[in-house]
Amino acid sequence: METNSTIMEENLMKFSSILASKTSNGFVVVERNDKLPYAVLLKKKKKVDHFFNFVIFCATLGLWSIAWIYITQVSSKAKKILIAIDEDGNPFEEKCYMG
Repeated sequence: METNSTIMEENLMKFSSILASKTSNGFVVVERNDKLPYAVLLKKKKKVDHFFNFVIFCATLGLWSIAWIYITQVSSKAKKILIAIDEDGNPFEEKCYMG
């Protein structure tokens, strides 16, 4: 049977690997607690070049409008997520409210 400290170390290593993968995707750690373990990550808002998208919109006779709307409404918004390990040792990710 594994000891409690060994299980905690494995969970912390799992948690750290998840954080490393998220930070490599552009997220920044806002808050972190290794005792529980949980972390709040933030991905900043991207600026949309509307002039460039308008040129593509005109060149494709309006077909680019679907992608342009998606870029403007979904992809460019700031994202805040919570990553944690529950009491069973399973990692989970949850979106945070950006009031």
